Parts: sequence; C-alpha cells; structure tokens
Amino acid sequence: MPRDSAELRKLIEPAVTALGFELVGVEFNRAKRGVLRVYIDHENGIGVEDCKAVSHQVSGLLDVEDPIRGEYSLEVSSPGLDRPLYQARDFERFAGHEISLRLLTPVDGQRKFKGLLTGMKDNCVVVRMDDEELVVGLDEIDQARLVPDYSSHRTEGA
Repeated sequence: MPRDSAELRKLIEPAVTALGFELVGVEFNRAKRGVLRVYIDHENGIGVEDCKAVSHQVSGLLDVEDPIRGEYSLEVSSPGLDRPLYQARDFERFAGHEISLRLLTPVDGQRKFKGLLTGMKDNCVVVRMDDEELVVGLDEIDQARLVPDYSSHRTEGA
C-alpha cells in the first residue's frame, strides 16, 4: 500500500516492538511539509508517555540511519477509533468491522467505498456493500480505515 512505507516500516518496527508496542503503520507525506506519522498500539491502550518514548527512540534511529532527505516532522500516535489498515493481517484481524476505502484508481468511476470488511481472499481485500462485493488487491488501495462505532464507546450515564 503506498501510504505505508515498507522501507520505513522495516527500519522502525524493531525499535517500536523492542519497547513493547505494535507498529500499526508508517506514513510519510512529503506534500504536507514532510510529515512522518508512526501509529503504535498496545493491548492496554496508548498514552502520551508511550508516544513520547517511541518518538524519542525512533527519532534517534532516524538521526543515525537518515532515511529521509530534507526536513520533516515526526508524529507518533495511537491509531485511534478510525484505525488505518495497511497489511493483510490488518484486514484479517478486523473482518466483521465496517471500513472505508479509497482506491488508487476508480472502479466503475468510483474511488471511495464503505462497507463491511469480510476479510482477505486470494491476497485481495473483500468488502460487502449491501448486495455487492468489492474485491481489490492490497496494492490497489490508497487508504483504508475502520469506521468508528461510537455506540460501543458510550460513557456511563450517556
């Protein structure tokens, strides 16, 4: 997937996992003043101190390895409720959840889709939309995210 830089992921992942976190994804957007976004997760959730620790570790690694030319900002955060999906394992893990997709090239004149993720089939992402099924390769997806289900995150008394 273009938004998840495989080279940067390969470089950063060992540092993130050594700190006990899961590397969800890495995005580098040169167009938006050079932003390197690193999404991390943990079974107990992510706090500010977690992001700070990963940022410090990854920043030091990037200073030594210098994989990105020019200036950029490093942002480390949790994936949030609208978690981005990058790899086949993400699409398998979140089967049964609603997702939104943006494709690199249109299918029947449409690039944006929303539906129920049913999982992976023959290395393709399968999404059910009403009575239709969209089957696309990972390399055809520009961006994929979970659609937040706010009903399951209600606070007590609400």
